[in-house]
Order: sequence, then structure tokens, then C-alpha cells
Amino acid sequence: MEKNAASLKKTVLNTLWDYLVITFGVLLYAFAWADMLIPNGIASGGLTGACAILNFATGIPVHITYVTINGLLLLIGFLVLGKGFGFKTIYAIGLSTVFLDLLSIESWNVFFENKLLLVIVAGTIESIGLTFIIERGGSTGGTDIVALIVNKFWPVSLGKVFIAVDVFIIASVLLVPGKTVEDMVYGYVAMIIFSLMVDWVTVGQKSTCKLLVFSDKYAEIADYIINRMDRGVTALDATGWYTGQQKKVLLILVRRRELHELTRVIKNLDPKAFVSVTSASTVYGEGFEEIKTGVNLKLKKSQNNGQDAE
Repeated sequence: MEKNAASLKKTVLNTLWDYLVITFGVLLYAFAWADMLIPNGIASGGLTGACAILNFATGIPVHITYVTINGLLLLIGFLVLGKGFGFKTIYAIGLSTVFLDLLSIESWNVFFENKLLLVIVAGTIESIGLTFIIERGGSTGGTDIVALIVNKFWPVSLGKVFIAVDVFIIASVLLVPGKTVEDMVYGYVAMIIFSLMVDWVTVGQKSTCKLLVFSDKYAEIADYIINRMDRGVTALDATGWYTGQQKKVLLILVRRRELHELTRVIKNLDPKAFVSVTSASTVYGEGFEEIKTGVNLKLKKSQNNGQDAE
């Protein structure tokens, strides 16, 4: 009973933390748009960029078109990416709509004498905000949903998907009367910063380390990894060539963000342990990455035909 209560408490706290981080990420994202990019007449990529361009051309508030278009895209994301994604994204979209409206206060607008510097700062703030949101399983909608759907089935980085869609969106600013190639270039600068930052943060968080642990207390270390870190561990048979003694060597795969906790535990359990750490570029399997080969429509079609024949 106590174990179940502790597990429930941990789940609730983790969920609350997720939504708190998403809230902070949305605040950064909305601030970059509402008080930096839009007031300076700059439209970067994404759905917010498309809505900004519509705002420049028609005067329709960004938050109105943002929530309308997102309502349609959200349904697709909910069906493809699951309920957890849908609920967190509903929250992020709703909060983004509110913040884009509330933060649109003229006295809060940020203007730099050097417009390029403003674009760099705004693009950085925007990307940091969005990476907080994505890492907690949410999205601000729009092209984020498109990118996450593509990334679910194909091994294409989020940043590359954003670039492919955003190139078209940013170029469309030239259709707005009064906008010039310079405005388009500023949009592309913000897009590049945004894409590089998103890839750097998400890839860094998902990178994996492979550890070989040589310790007489291998059992205690292995138990901690399984019971406290919820990770797998393999005990390999080994022979010390100098001593001729039989030993166990632990083979462990963990995310880079988990490495500090693991090495700290190993040191506490056995200060004399020998640990080898190497980077693994990609790890496929439960708890890590899913093998993404695309959707083989021909194979599915042949399977369906076979079932129909039966």
C-alpha cells in the first residue's frame, strides 16, 4: 500500500513538473513573438510566423488565427501521437493563445538599434522555450505537430523538418505590401538559429552513454539501476587475466542526463570501481529510440490483400 502511494505521489509530482516546465517554455516562446519579432515586423517560421504574416497583411490578431488553425492540426496530432501528446499540446496551445494576447502590450515591446542582434536574441529565446515544451511531450502546435509526426515515423531531425516548412512560410512575407527581401532575410536568420538550437538541445538530451563497470559490488549497483533508475543492465562473465579470478562486468546503457546520477551511485557503493564510459550515437530498443523505417504502404497493402483472400 505504501509503495503504491509513493508511486502515485511520484507520478503526480512528475506530471505537475511537466506542466510547470511547459508553462515556462510557452512564456518564453510567446514573449519572443509578441514583444520582439512581431513589433519589429519580422516573421520567422512556423504557424506563428504564418499568422504574423497574415497580421501584417490583414490586421487580424495573431492569437485569433493561431488558435483557429491549431484546432484543426491538433486533431491530427491527437490521433497520430497519442492522448498524452494531445492533452499537453491542448494546454500549450491554449496558454500560447492567452500569452500572445496578454503580452501584446506596446510598452513591453523590445527594440534594438541593431535589428540583426534583435533577431538573434529573439530566435534564441523562442527556441529555448520550444525545447522546454517538446522535451516534456507537448507542442505549441502548427509545424511542431507536423515535425513530430514526421519524426515519429522517419529518422529525420526536428530541425530539418522545421527548415523545410519554414522556408516556404518565410518567403511568403514578400507577398505583403511594403515588405522587402531584407525582412525575409531576417526571418531566415531567426529560423536558422531556432532550428540549430532545437536540434542541439533535443539531440543532446537523447544522446546515450555505454558503461562497462568492473566492481566487486556489481549486484548492489545492478539492483539500483533496475529498481531506482528503471534501466536494464547486463552482467557479463569475465576473467581477470592477471589474477585468473572470475568476475562480473556490468554493461549499462543510459541517457547522458542520467550519467551523473549513475556515476555518483557507483562511487558511493564502491569507491574502487573501474568504470569505462563511451558515447553511443544511436541506441534502438525499449527505453531508447524506436527504429524508424517509414511506413511501408506496399507491404501493408499486400498484407491486407492476403487477409482479404483468407
